[in-house]
Amino acid sequence: MTQINWGMIGAGDVTEVKSGPAFSKVSGSNLVAVMRRNAEKAADYAKRHGINRWYDDAHALINDAGVNAIYIATPPDTHELYTLAALAAGKPVYVEKPMALDAASCHRMQMAAEQAGVKLTIAHYRREQPYFSKIKELLDAGAIGRPLLAELKFHQRPLSAETIREPKMQWRLNPALSGGGLFHDLAPHQLDLMLHFFGKAVQSQGFARNQLHQYNADDAVSGQACFENGLLFSGSWMFNAPADTDRCLITGTDGVLAFSVFSGEAIVLDREQERLSFSFDPLPHVQQPMIAAVVDYFRGERDNPCSPADGVEVLAMMDAFTRNKQAWPAFQP
Repeated sequence: MTQINWGMIGAGDVTEVKSGPAFSKVSGSNLVAVMRRNAEKAADYAKRHGINRWYDDAHALINDAGVNAIYIATPPDTHELYTLAALAAGKPVYVEKPMALDAASCHRMQMAAEQAGVKLTIAHYRREQPYFSKIKELLDAGAIGRPLLAELKFHQRPLSAETIREPKMQWRLNPALSGGGLFHDLAPHQLDLMLHFFGKAVQSQGFARNQLHQYNADDAVSGQACFENGLLFSGSWMFNAPADTDRCLITGTDGVLAFSVFSGEAIVLDREQERLSFSFDPLPHVQQPMIAAVVDYFRGERDNPCSPADGVEVLAMMDAFTRNKQAWPAFQP
């Protein structure tokens, strides 16, 4: 496979800038077909982005002879269905995060890829961005010595009633479609980075609660994990907080590394009598570095930038963090 001709299943807002245009900006790659269940919107997307063909049926796109790779950008409830169909057609797959609704579904996708002998990559795209590549470079070089503790805090103010009613938000807040609430939409990025930096987690546990009862998904999650290298992880996700926070601190034997996952704040390295800061410009298309890596992988020029096993591990941690549920009184102001 020398030229990757992509077919994209799902053409929602997330693909307008973050991913869609990047497929035709990467060398050896081109987005040639797009699918959306609403035919009018599929045709409009194709016209605006200069895409040759559009479909309102995913299986028709998968069976398009001019498509030799599939990008799945639908809500998580259909990731397994479309991934299995594409693998059965012998076409490699790049599937959005979270990989699926739960770890069991992810594992079935992993096994299907292995049995079919067809490549499957998960869109944990931050691991290929220069910002996070720098963090991994610092950790691997021993900039803070041996990493001992990672503390992640991601807090956001409650959603407004108007935002909750938006269609692009409603599916995210519907556990049947997304797997959970905003935690399931955002935490995969953060947890994948922990796995990318530190390797496999050997034990995970946590609690999840719906505290404000604004919608039917949890709005608060707390999770802890122990990694194979001995590092301890602690994370809290609050979508009912009085102020926004996006910070991760990694403490090692010789220093501390601080960074954000979504807000793009400068990476700060604190060591004895030394403070270093590293800043990066925002990317026009946040997925472009990962798409370039996936294209190289599909062409046989490098290893998998994010394997199905990685996707399974992320969902296994998320399942462990959210499995402990119980009724929780609504907040009374």
